[in-house]
Amino acid sequence: MKDENKRDLYLKVRVSQAEMDAIKKKFANSGMNTLSGFVRAMIFEEYIVHIDEDEMKRLCNLASNIVNNINQIARRANDTNMVYKEDIEEVKSLACQIIDPLLFLQTKVLQLKH
Repeated sequence: MKDENKRDLYLKVRVSQAEMDAIKKKFANSGMNTLSGFVRAMIFEEYIVHIDEDEMKRLCNLASNIVNNINQIARRANDTNMVYKEDIEEVKSLACQIIDPLLFLQTKVLQLKH
């Protein structure tokens, strides 16, 4: 570790039990490894965003499925000059599965801006 990044000073802060409980709860939800790193991040970065990687992968997979289905419909429409109702219903169904999580994510991101 470079000398300028060496952490050789100690900061002591008094908090109430309720405040400590809140800090520990936020730390547990942060996904960070150390309480010290968490506190530094809260001080210098103002907030911490923890992304559920499994949920993001699920959203990406849903989006990929929708794109693939639309591409298949477009190819078939170009080849046959026909679009099937079942294809459209499948795309609508997949879109319905992804819209609520995306709206939730949008709400959370907008909250971070304020």
